[in-house]
Amino acid sequence: MHTPPRGRRAGLFCTFAFIIAVVAPAAAQQPQPAPSPADNEYQVGAILWTQASGEIRALYYQAFKLARMTLDEDLRHKSKQKRAVVVDIDETVLDNSPQQAWLVKERKEFNQADWAAWVKLADAQPLPGAVEFLRYADAKGVRVFYISNRKEEERAGTMANLKKFGFPGVTDETVLLRGSVSSKEPRRQQVAAQYRIVLLMGDNLNDFAEVFEKRTVAERLAAVEQNKEQFGTHFIMLPNAMYGDWENAVYSNPTPGETRGERRRNTLKSFTPQP
Repeated sequence: MHTPPRGRRAGLFCTFAFIIAVVAPAAAQQPQPAPSPADNEYQVGAILWTQASGEIRALYYQAFKLARMTLDEDLRHKSKQKRAVVVDIDETVLDNSPQQAWLVKERKEFNQADWAAWVKLADAQPLPGAVEFLRYADAKGVRVFYISNRKEEERAGTMANLKKFGFPGVTDETVLLRGSVSSKEPRRQQVAAQYRIVLLMGDNLNDFAEVFEKRTVAERLAAVEQNKEQFGTHFIMLPNAMYGDWENAVYSNPTPGETRGERRRNTLKSFTPQP
């Protein structure tokens, strides 16, 4: 192969360097394509139901009334252990539907930066019956623990939000946020080491026991059947149709090339009209 003379090679190198120096900044200044709008319009019905229906308010009041009745029954019996009630935070005691609605209106996917900004506002409203029930439990000498998968860097906003609306016993000891693992089981065990947990309350099956975690739709349904005696006596479920691990289960094991929208439609159970 023919090799250019040394001087010519140096000239070529200078030419290439000049081109890179001129073209690279210009390329960097080119406008970047806007991200594709999020596929979240399907969430509108669930968010509207959360914000506008009397039915969801009734379900919250019903759940917290059942929790109080269950706690009262337990308090009638002497216990050598101190009692505790464990609650999730998001969509269990605080309403984040405004943030969900904003994502839909802006056609944005959930992302940590927008979520952190929402948490920092400390303005999520308490859900119906939540403050009253937890104050009642606290007044009866039952310790309230808040176990959430919010991140540690969101602690200040989270605690400010809870305190703002009068939730009881909000301290670094009782607000147990996500560490290196998402499973809440180690934190539940941390509470159980010192207290007898009378009630676990949440909007997600993962708020109750490890048996529900990382399961398919069929496996989650089966786990509920196997633990059905716990619901209403030890587990209190709160309504949340907007998001959760139920949706993650729907998206698990997709058919190659299948979009999320197609996956949702393909998971629906329908019927065949008869002629």
